[in-house]
Amino acid sequence: MIPYADFTYFGLLLYAVVPTVILGLTGRANRRWALVLTAAVLAFQYHGPLKIGAHLDLRAIWVLLGFGLWQWAIVCSYAVAGARDGLLFYVALALSISPLALVKLSPIIAPQSNFGFVGVSYITFRALDVIFCLRDKVIDPLKWFDFFGFLFFFPTISAGPIDRYRRFATDWLRTRTRSEFLLDLDQAVHRLFRGFLYKFILAALIKQYWLDPVSSDTTFFGIANYMYAYSFYLFFDFAGYSAFAIAFSYLLGVHTPENFNQPFLARNIRDFWNRWHITLSFWFRDHVYMRFALAARRGRWIDNPHAIAIIGYFLSFGLMGLWHGIEPHFIIYGIYQATLFSCFHLFSEWTKSRPKLTERLLWRAAATFTTFQCVCFGLLIFSGHLDAVLKSQ
Repeated sequence: MIPYADFTYFGLLLYAVVPTVILGLTGRANRRWALVLTAAVLAFQYHGPLKIGAHLDLRAIWVLLGFGLWQWAIVCSYAVAGARDGLLFYVALALSISPLALVKLSPIIAPQSNFGFVGVSYITFRALDVIFCLRDKVIDPLKWFDFFGFLFFFPTISAGPIDRYRRFATDWLRTRTRSEFLLDLDQAVHRLFRGFLYKFILAALIKQYWLDPVSSDTTFFGIANYMYAYSFYLFFDFAGYSAFAIAFSYLLGVHTPENFNQPFLARNIRDFWNRWHITLSFWFRDHVYMRFALAARRGRWIDNPHAIAIIGYFLSFGLMGLWHGIEPHFIIYGIYQATLFSCFHLFSEWTKSRPKLTERLLWRAAATFTTFQCVCFGLLIFSGHLDAVLKSQ
């Protein structure tokens, strides 16, 4: 069952919500309850079979637990070894990423098998975040209770938002009073209604009356129409999902960060990625781009700072494209976003000597309009629709 995809799922979640509210009103909705509830929800959510081999089926919950134990073994081993930098750090990263790599490559390696489960990409990011934190010495070695609570936190397990352990632990370890629970409940209800508006009303209407009717039109105007329809559909569908995930997170006392902030009003591509899938873009910014740029400057790999920045963009967005999948349109999408970022980087350097130019109202309106067109075209690439149309002709 896909989380937050239909009303049946919400009906089942009532069995989790009602006791949580009762416990919250008495000040007892703590992390132990959240972990018990997570285990119960995941046992139901992942009870279906996965085809591991030609003659082998395995319940998805066992694959999920195996993944968790694998990540826990890596984290424990890395912590015991002193969480040092260098080869050990890169080995820990490679081992942590290996299950995700297997899932992405399984269609090529074993087309008849399915090693993945819903949420494997997002859980991998959480595991990697713990390794990065241990390497940076900003957290102490984790207890298994807290590690599995972070890794498998059920409201956000399927598609984020992507939380960071240091921020998550602040909420996870605190004890809420009755008044604090009521504040969290108020925030949860607000996001719950926003999620229903976005996902089950606006996204559903766009899909039924706009996206689906134009999906078969392969003319230029038909593809352009599909581009805008898909962009708005994807936003409302994903932002609605994120609102649901954040709502149930608040109910359990975890203030999962927001994932969207009016992205189509962005004035440039950098501003867009500060507003769209925020937790994903910030994860790549902090753990890939910034680390590469810092290492390149310290190691004096490249003298030109602009070259370092541009290489960092292609590295970050290239990995982001591969993270989505190994299909060509995902890889092209990553290259496209990196190209936009590189062009904007050079352009912003040019405008630094012309500050009055960017302050003009007409300039800002044109920047917002241009950014919107570039973003929508990128989402068209991401959808795979353009690739399918080109192959059919």
